[in-house]
Amino acid sequence: MRLPRLVGSHMVLQRDTRLPLWGWAAPGEKVSLTFQGKTYAAQPDATGKWTLTLPAMPAGGPYTMSIKGSNTLELIDILVGDVWLASGQSNMEWPLRDADNGPREIAAAAFPQIRLIDVPNVMASRPQAEFGGAGWQVCSPATAGSFSAVAYFFARDLQQRYHVPIGLITAEWGGTPAESWTSAEALKALPEFTPVVEELRSNPRDISHQVADFEAQMAAWRRSPAGQDQGHRPGAQAWFEVNYAAANWPTMPLPGVWEATPGLQNFDGVIWFRKEVTLTAEEANQPAQLSLAQIDDNDSTWFNGTFIGRTNGYNEPRRYTVPAALVKPGRNVVTVRVVDNGGGGGIWGEARDMTLTTGPRAVPLAGNWAYQIAYDRQTTPRNPFPAGAQNSPTVLYNAMIAPLLPYAIKGAIWYQGESNAGRAEQYRSLFPTLIRDWRQRWGQGDFPFLFVQLANFMADEPQPADYEWAELREAQARTLSLPRTGMATAIDIGNPADIHPRNKQEVGRRLALAARQVAYGDKQVVASGPTFEKMQVQGQEVRITFKNTGSGLELKDAGGTTLKSFAIAGADRKFVWAQGRLEGNTLVLSSPQVPAPVAVRYAWSNNPFPNLYNKEGLPAPPFRTDDWPGLTTGWK
Repeated sequence: MRLPRLVGSHMVLQRDTRLPLWGWAAPGEKVSLTFQGKTYAAQPDATGKWTLTLPAMPAGGPYTMSIKGSNTLELIDILVGDVWLASGQSNMEWPLRDADNGPREIAAAAFPQIRLIDVPNVMASRPQAEFGGAGWQVCSPATAGSFSAVAYFFARDLQQRYHVPIGLITAEWGGTPAESWTSAEALKALPEFTPVVEELRSNPRDISHQVADFEAQMAAWRRSPAGQDQGHRPGAQAWFEVNYAAANWPTMPLPGVWEATPGLQNFDGVIWFRKEVTLTAEEANQPAQLSLAQIDDNDSTWFNGTFIGRTNGYNEPRRYTVPAALVKPGRNVVTVRVVDNGGGGGIWGEARDMTLTTGPRAVPLAGNWAYQIAYDRQTTPRNPFPAGAQNSPTVLYNAMIAPLLPYAIKGAIWYQGESNAGRAEQYRSLFPTLIRDWRQRWGQGDFPFLFVQLANFMADEPQPADYEWAELREAQARTLSLPRTGMATAIDIGNPADIHPRNKQEVGRRLALAARQVAYGDKQVVASGPTFEKMQVQGQEVRITFKNTGSGLELKDAGGTTLKSFAIAGADRKFVWAQGRLEGNTLVLSSPQVPAPVAVRYAWSNNPFPNLYNKEGLPAPPFRTDDWPGLTTGWK
């Protein structure tokens, strides 16, 4: 007789609801479970699975549990409280040790009534009954560093406020789209996913086995002559040498990920880059600083044929010191070998961070660089999942969500959407489909589902424009039409240069505010910033009113009459920045360029300036009053 990973010592059971528990035994084996002085019997079915349901009970503990079959299992230190499922992609996966003030937060993480169990990153073509990894961990400075930072700060806030145990089940995987977390049955409502779902389900080999086959083929290829890096083959001229003839290499603009270059979409592997720099006699013969922004994932760098350093990590700044003896008057050559293990690859970041500084002059290095793939791509084994097997529809639901069923939970928190931004219009239906799917699978009705609206990231155009991330945020906000949902807006706590902002404390706090309102019934808490209610056109002016104003509205512009992030357009659909003022809780907007306004947009960009708040300090979510087609219209 055995138990699933989810049922074990140190676990948290959901209070005030019926508690399904399960395990496996030999067919016909009698199973009994004793908890809080009562014993419950279960009978395995023909497959050996047994289930039983404990009655609802209040918060409390610690308790012990005994399960007897032909063997006996004793579970200790069990608490009854609130259990939250935390899921999504890398911003939910981001560990506490890498959040703002990570070491200090870890040192203070002595919360034994917070428990966490993490589902390892695995995938499957069909729903699984179990997952691996460690069991439940008690939150302490020794364990908390690897906890999801967002989930931890969310749990800490709720535990300190309500003084009940909090259990966290974390199931997240960086870079994954929502369809990977949705069941095959639910995706049938979205016909564009049907072909790939059917292909996965009809293949006799599980997706994990297909991936293993491909990895074995790749390993054999790397051992073959064709799989060797042609840039430094034994006996051949190395590509980092100054006099290597690279005149026929193609070029690409940097900084930028190489997937934006035709022919390199979904390419993971090794690419060499070369750039020639001309220096004057006055600039030569002195130490230089070489800055290469960030490189995804790892680099080895040479200057005039001499190795000067390497760095690992996609978001680490690349800065190398070039000895004076290497810095020549006239032609100099920078060579960078880049290894990308998945996702975006190349030299990325800000153009201003790509320079060669000699003395007082910083020579810009942004622009076209020559590049060459390290091997003949025609010889590489065909990848059956070029976009990543984990990004296939249903495979994460099957392996990381299905095994959790039907463990009772309080609700779910979700931080995802970056990987669906290019199909934001589709997300309007996909995301609600996922929520309904999970609620139906758990059979607990409309449990609270709280999510994070994407943070500010990437640069903006100087004038109002269309943006995929703005459209994705809109799709997220539209999902609030589902019952018992809540949204934490994060457009003011991101980092335009980093898709993983470190201020997870505020993200967790805002999710907890939503939980207080949606899950705990606190009708007095202000859980959201001002949300658009209606627009009225009065001559050349537009009057905007809001809900969720809390104690009142605040504008946080630095000054002047132009309101950053507010744009206004007429029937020609050409948006310009608006001027405006607050009149109580009404915002009045206008522009001399738009004598007959018909539409308003706020924070409609990648990295908006968040200037509209309520006095509780929560930012207004982005909105638009028009429904004009956007960049992702029709993209499936």
